[in-house]
Amino acid sequence: MAQSSLLGELEVDVEIKSPAAKFYHMYAGRPHHVAKATPGNVQACDLHDGEWGEVGSIIFWNYVHDGQAKVAKERIEVVEPEKRLVKFRVLEGDLMEEFKNFVITLQVAPKKGGNGSIVKWHFEYEKIDENVSHPETLLPFFAEMIKDIDEHLLSEE
Repeated sequence: MAQSSLLGELEVDVEIKSPAAKFYHMYAGRPHHVAKATPGNVQACDLHDGEWGEVGSIIFWNYVHDGQAKVAKERIEVVEPEKRLVKFRVLEGDLMEEFKNFVITLQVAPKKGGNGSIVKWHFEYEKIDENVSHPETLLPFFAEMIKDIDEHLLSEE
């Protein structure tokens, strides 16, 4: 059994102006458009197997984090349109050099009592050993991506 100090969870919530369904669809149905919306963070998103937005599909990301070009190969684990939730498991790439497991969940909810939405990214992970830092630097990276995508979606209206 893994030691609890190797397991971790982080999350970031960001308020946006876009409708929840529209933001959710960007990741669940057309993640290949994310690079167009936030080119400073994501350079490419390619479908390697399956269909966009389908459980079991394999997606390959090229992104820049902490000033370095990185890659991630992910499998879509869960798609729940009624909850506007999608879950990705990282299979290969830079994150897997430091983590045994890394699961990323996106959920988008309409803002109560007003326009806009709340985007929540949730990370569950298991570090390979005690010397690996918790991935807190991913929080501002994902928050910036959310804001860029929100601006992109609003400009499409």
